[in-house]
Parts: sequence; C-alpha cells; structure tokens
Amino acid sequence: MSRLGRKAGETLIEMALTADGEECNGPLVETISTTGSEIPSSSECFSSLCGFPGKRQGLNSTETTLLIPDHQVIDKRHESKDSIFFRDGIRRIDFVLSYVDDLNKEWEKKLERRKEFENNLQKAGLELETEDKKESEDGKIYFVKIHAPWEVLITYAEVLNIKVPIKENDIPSMVENPLDCMLTPFRLPEKVMHPEPDYFTAPFSKEKQELYLINDESTFFSPSMRNRIVYYILTRCPYGTEEGKKKFGIKRLLNNGTYSAAYPLHDCQYWKKANDPNCDSERYTLYMEWARFLRFYKEQPLDLIRKYYGEKIGIYFAWLGFYTEMLFLAAVVGLICFLYGLFTMDENMSSKEICDPAIGGEIIMCPLCDRECDYWKLNTTCASSEYSHLFDNVATLFFAIFMGIWVTLFLEFWKRRQARLKYEWDLVDFEEEQQQLQLRPEYEAKCTQKKKNPVTQEMEPYLPLTSQAVRFCISGTTVLFWVSLIIASMIAVIVYRLAVYAAFASLMENTQTLEPISGLLTPQLATSVTASCLNFVIIMILNFLYERIAIWITDMEIPRTHLEYENRLTMKMFLFQFVNYYSSCFYVAFFKGKFVGYPGAYTYMFNRWRNEECDPAGCLIELTTQLTIVMAGKQIWGNIQEAIVPWICNWWGRRKARSNPENLYSRWEQDHDLQIFGALGLFYEYLEMVIQFGFITLFVASFPLAPLLALMNNILEIRVDSWKLTTQYRRPVAAKAHSIGVWQEILNGMAILSVVTNAFIVAFTSDMIPRLVYYYAYSTNEDSPMSGYINNSLSVFQISDFPDRNKPKMNPDNFVICRYRDYRYPPDHERKYLHTMQFWHILAAKMAFIIIMEHVVFIVKFFVAWMIPDVPADVKAKIKREKYLTQKILHEYELEKLKEKLCRGDTQATEKEFIATEGKVELSSAM
Repeated sequence: MSRLGRKAGETLIEMALTADGEECNGPLVETISTTGSEIPSSSECFSSLCGFPGKRQGLNSTETTLLIPDHQVIDKRHESKDSIFFRDGIRRIDFVLSYVDDLNKEWEKKLERRKEFENNLQKAGLELETEDKKESEDGKIYFVKIHAPWEVLITYAEVLNIKVPIKENDIPSMVENPLDCMLTPFRLPEKVMHPEPDYFTAPFSKEKQELYLINDESTFFSPSMRNRIVYYILTRCPYGTEEGKKKFGIKRLLNNGTYSAAYPLHDCQYWKKANDPNCDSERYTLYMEWARFLRFYKEQPLDLIRKYYGEKIGIYFAWLGFYTEMLFLAAVVGLICFLYGLFTMDENMSSKEICDPAIGGEIIMCPLCDRECDYWKLNTTCASSEYSHLFDNVATLFFAIFMGIWVTLFLEFWKRRQARLKYEWDLVDFEEEQQQLQLRPEYEAKCTQKKKNPVTQEMEPYLPLTSQAVRFCISGTTVLFWVSLIIASMIAVIVYRLAVYAAFASLMENTQTLEPISGLLTPQLATSVTASCLNFVIIMILNFLYERIAIWITDMEIPRTHLEYENRLTMKMFLFQFVNYYSSCFYVAFFKGKFVGYPGAYTYMFNRWRNEECDPAGCLIELTTQLTIVMAGKQIWGNIQEAIVPWICNWWGRRKARSNPENLYSRWEQDHDLQIFGALGLFYEYLEMVIQFGFITLFVASFPLAPLLALMNNILEIRVDSWKLTTQYRRPVAAKAHSIGVWQEILNGMAILSVVTNAFIVAFTSDMIPRLVYYYAYSTNEDSPMSGYINNSLSVFQISDFPDRNKPKMNPDNFVICRYRDYRYPPDHERKYLHTMQFWHILAAKMAFIIIMEHVVFIVKFFVAWMIPDVPADVKAKIKREKYLTQKILHEYELEKLKEKLCRGDTQATEKEFIATEGKVELSSAM
C-alpha cells in the first residue's frame, strides 16, 4: 500500500545516533534488547536522536511542538470538554503528563529534566502539545499531551509483538445450547459482549503491512494498544545524566517530582456519551452495562473490558466472575448443611442433656479460672450448646469433603476457562519470557556491573552473587521479624482472653441486669467476641504497616524484571496476610482447649495465665465466631476503602470545578482529578480475593455459611471494582497477561492445605469423633444410643484436691466434687486422674479419620484433575486451525512477493527462493 510506504529512516530506532553523533547501526529490535547499556533498550540512542524531517526540535515544555495552521487551532473556550484530541481535532491524545511549576530550590533542575525528557520524546517520534497553566482550572498545572503517529505505532507494534487482524475468522461458532434461552435475562446485547468482529491475527511486521486489514490508520490500533506503546517509550526515555549515571524513565520523574502525573485518558464522561462522533464512548457503555449495581445479575462484558483496559485487568474480572459463579454451588450446599443443623436442633441429644434440669442442672462444673471464678452448673451453657449444633453435626463432615472436591473443580475448570480466553484474546503465543527479557529500569540503573547474556550474547547489567546474598539475608531477616511480630500480637490477644475471662465471669455473676441474657451471653462467648474484635483491629493496623514493609523489602532486593518484582512482592504480601488473618483462627481451631491440663494440674502460659478451656459443647462455635467477625469485618472494611474513600477524595478534589463553566474543565483535567489505580492496584484486588478464598476453604468445616457470605460479597465486589475503575480512577495503562500468574500456584497450595485443616477441624475441634466413638463403642442404651454421652465425656475431680492457687475463694454450697471436660480416671481409682482407655480410643479414631479423609479427598481430587483436561478439545482444534491458516496466509503472501520479483526479472537466486517458498506452502498444507 502506498500510504504505508514510509522510509525506514523515519522510525525511532533506525534514526538513532551513537554517542559521537554518527548514525546507530542495527534495527529496532536489536536496540531494544537493552544489552550493553546503562539505560534500557531503545533509550540507548535516545539521548542523541535526530528528529523527523520538517519538525521543529528543542521546543521547551511550554510551547506547542507542532506547527498547526491558524485555521485549525481550536480556542480553549470553545473546545468540547470531552475532547480527546489535539487542538487540530485530528490527532488523538494517547497520554498526558502534568506538572506544577513550583519555584523551589530544585525548580531549575526539574525544568532542565523536563526540557531534556520532552526533547527526547520528540526525537523518539512522539508529538507533544502543551496546555499552559493559565488554561487549567486552578491556574497552576501544565498539561503535556502526547500523540503517537503511525510511524511510531508500527515500529513498536513490531517490537512488542502486538497481534493484529489479517483475516476474518471463518471457524463456525459453537452449536447453541437449547438451554441458553433460559439464560436470556442474564445476557447483555451482542454489541456490548463482542464489540469487535473475530479475526485471525498475526504479529505485526512493518515489512508486511499490506497483509493486515488496515482500513484506517487512526483507528487500526485501539486506544489501549496506543497507550501501552507510548508508556513503553516513556519508561525508557532518558532525561540526562546525574551523579555520573544516565537517568531515564517517567517513573523516576514522577518519584522526584519533576512531573506530578502521567496517565492515558478516558474516552468520555461515564454518565453520558461523548459529543464527538469519532469517540466510541466505551467508558459510558461499561458504566451503563457493567459498573452499576442494578446490573449485578448480568454477565460481564469481558471482551469490552479487555479492549478498554487491556488483558491484565480483563483476566482479573474473568477470574473474579468465574470464582463467583462457582461459589454459587458451594453456597447452596453450605446453606443446605446449615438448614440440616437448624432442623435437627431438637434431635440433638447432647444439648438436650445439657439443658435438662435433671441432668445438666445437677452437674456441677469446676471453675474456669483460678480463685475468682465459682463453681457453675452445666445447664448455664444450654443456649451455646444448641447453637453449636448448627455447625457441628453430621453434615459438617459431608461439607468438608465436598469443599475439598469443589476447590479442585474450581481450579480445573478455571484452567479451561483461562485456555479459552487465551485463544479468544490472542494470547496463545504470549510467553512470560518476553517480559523476563525486559529488564526493569530500576535494575539497570542500580546495577553498574555487566556480563554477557548467554542467550543474546550481549552485555547487560547484572547484580553480583555476593550482593544478592546480602540482600536476601536482610530481606529474610526482615520478613521473619515481621512474621514474629504478627505472632507476638496474636499471643497478646490470647493473653487478653486469659486475663479478661475472670473479669467477665465475675461481672456476669454479680450484675443482676445481665441475668436475663446470661444463658446466651456466657463469659466464654463474651471473651471470644471481644477478643475477635480486638484481633480484627490489630490486623487492620498491621496490614497498613506490612504493605509498606513488603514493598521496601522487594525494592531492596532489586528484582531483574517486572514479573520477578510482582512475584516476589506477591509472595511476601501473601505470607504476611496469611499469618495476620489466619493465625487467630488457627489458634482457636487447633490450640485452644487442647493443652489445659486438669484441675489441680492446670497448664499456664508464662507461668501466670491459665490456658483457656473449650465450652462443654466444643470449641467449634468459638471458631465460627472468630471466622465470622474477621471475614465479615474484612469485607465490609474493604468495600469502604475501595468505594467510599475514593468517592470522597474525588468529591473533595472536584468541589471547586463544579462552579466553573463546563467547557473550562477539560478531559485531561477531569482525569487528573481522579484517583490513581497504580501499578499494584490489581495486586491488592487479587490479594483480597485470595485471602477470602482461604477463609472459605481452610476453615469451612466450622462455618458452612462462609461460601454464602463470600458469594454475596463477590456480587457486590464485582460491581464495586467495576464502578470505581470506571468512575473514580484514572484509566490504567493497558498491559498483557495470559493468566492470573503466581496467584494460581498460591490457590493450588491453599487447596491442598484446606484438606488437611478441615480434616483436623472435624477431628480435633468439633465433637464429632468423640460422639461417634461413644455411639459405637461405649453406649449402653440401645433405644437411645447417645443418651448418657455428656456424663460420659465429663471426668470427676475431688474438690479437696485443689491446691490453694486454683481453689475458689468461696464454696457456699459445700460441693465435694466437680466435673471437667476430659477422659480421666476418678479420684478413687488406682490410676487417679490419668487418661482412661477411652481417651486413647478417641485419639486413635481422630488420627485414623484424618488419614482416611485426606486420602479419600486427595484421591478424588487427583482423579478429577486427571479427568478434566486443562484445554478444551474445541479450543485445541481452533488453535491448530488458526495456526494453519495464519501460516498459509503468510506463506502465500511471501510467495506473491517473490512472484513480483521474478516478474521484474530479478536474479536466479530469487527463483530458487521462490521454489523453496512454494515448497514451504505445500509442506504447510500437508501438515
């Protein structure tokens, strides 16, 4: 095509100059490799690049870079506030930089940096247009608008391996399911779900431009592709030399205050379409069809999300939506298990005996704390024992096994869904290694030593092994210190529980106003609820610190690539959050009530505080309380942070602009006043959901309603995330991703761990195994096998054996014996207070149950994983079909080009090349 026949010398890299002013040799891809340079890739030649012919060079940041005829200039006062174009109304704004000209001591240095940076951007082929601060809403901010012309786009499309259409997809669509009509109310319009036709694609090549379906150069690359290309240039563009080192990249300029912001533009207002007919108004469509809560029952327009925000954000919402869909099944089964417990409450023999005045009312229990606590009757725990049956019943075992299988189905079906998205979004050939070959600018700036890359055979920066070892030692020590701090805070909460229990017991016994609710609000429950709330507050405070510590540690390690940086930060943050959120639940599930000793020989923490005992009905109800408070509190606090805080900040920032005329508040100013999504914005979204995933898998045996809570939260979460991204945040820079990354491995690890934790919860935290052992081995009543269980599970202690440290101050009723929860011989037995044989039977049954349950669930998990292929058969066929047709099209194109050469009478070598190419086409067809 003649319109595409640009000279190679006009592109960015091929115009590059060496340090002594001569032209750089070598193509663009070689220069971008970042090898043998103190600055990354293409920026190696940026500092001395020449400009395009006919363009002004060296303009400062307050001047318009391009000479636009007077009749094309649009007055600011008459320019539409929705304009996303330069003043000529033709060139699209692909990126915006802003800065404030503050007259401080570094003013001249910042001015010089900006001038050099913007000059180098011009030399890179980008076109700039600056809005003076007088034109801004507050009269203080300069805005530098950036446009990437066609030559720059096609150059970097080849470098970034961007796939573009070559032919419309001719593969027949899947046969419609007859049941699809039932899903019609949940569907979105086809134009919203599939905003673009389906094409076969191939990586862009400047040499083969006639091959691609280029109808309009201005719209061939989507806005998300354009801002991704511009951002790639911005992160590698130099701005001078300081302290003997070359400095480069917009990130450093943002950190040192040279620029205040850098962002791509939204295409319109979210509440109304753009006035410009050339604007697609995709933001408005996303808001109307996706970001409003009233659309919570509708499917997500994933293709439109991907087109507007890029694949990385698209894959997150695809995963979140799929996770929410799968939660529906778990929530239904969990609700059924809960209802089973609710409907069988009256049949629970244990709670009946506890509540019976003739049984529970006659059993005198030993004091639950030293000196201050009195003897108490078993029937005072009647209400809590009834409620514990809601979660501690036969259905608990079924649900624990079900969730072990559910989590496998979720992960395996997600792999299939992910494989389908990879095909539909042209990510099949996208490899993470492409990212690994791109060094982080920070890595190159801090690593002064160089060595030869064994793959590229080029010199590149590297971090010596000794330096890596020292940094990892410091990092590991810091991580251990902060994890220890979490554990110390948990121990502090445990000490609080031990210290205040006696206070609650004394208060409830001596306060008449609390007598009506004494059956419901026991000292155990009051201690558990207040400790859970205190623990939640500590978790939130520590989270605030951990985020900053984890980022500091990761920065200190100087990861080589962006992928390594994200993975390391992810593992540190997840480790911190895992210990922070789950440590208290692990304590209640596996430690509380397990090491208390017995009357007269209690176990003490730090030889001062007596260890807690479980309720006679078991510790499961306390684990449920802990889980509910932490999980629900985290979700409520998270939604407040994600939705209300950004809205308040934006409202506060826009309050002055509301009084100004609409046409004075431009598109770039509106977006400037929005919140920053940030490079780690998506990271925090994943982290929040993965922590929730842990709650509903690791401890789900104690709380079958956890999936239902998670489902309701996720329905809200999808709309909150979409709303804030569409309305409250600047448009993020588009990025590619073909999977959820390291989070997949974390989910797999948690799925395996969940089988173990739920097996231990059923065995050691719930009262199921002791009941089953009594039912089958120790029951003496054939008509009612569970009658007598409570009396059997309580041992006898002679009060006269109490040492002074444990004995209550008063015994007004002159009790002789008291009961406690354990399996020990009575005081008149020759093996006084030693464990009975029933204790060892129960322990053996618990260990056998754990082994059997783990093996059964793991066998089923591995069998299900083996049965379900990671890539659907139809997707495999489509991938092969597309590869075949794409190769055929490319080979035929090469053949046509060679035919043209032969027709022009080229040399014999060309004829041999033609024969070889023709053979390649035939071979491709045969394959």
